[in-house]
Amino acid sequence: MRLGWLEILVIVLLFIILFGHSKIPNMMRNLANGITTFKKEMKKDDNKSDAKKPAKAAPKKSVKPRAKKADKK
Repeated sequence: MRLGWLEILVIVLLFIILFGHSKIPNMMRNLANGITTFKKEMKKDDNKSDAKKPAKAAPKKSVKPRAKKADKK
C-alpha cells in the first residue's frame, strides 16, 4: 500500500493538531539526540570488538644468517 500526497498531508495536519507546533521541535530534537547517542555507542562497541581481535601475524620470511665480520680495533 502506497500513500499519496493527500494522505501524507492529512497525517501531517493531524500530527500538528495533536501535538501542537511548540512540542514538535522538541520531539525532533530528542529524536536526533537519541540517534546521535545510538551511533556513538555503536562506534564504541565496534572499537571494543576490534581491540579484542588478535592482530594477524606477518608471514615469516626466510632469513639467511650473515657472516660475522672481524672486529676492528
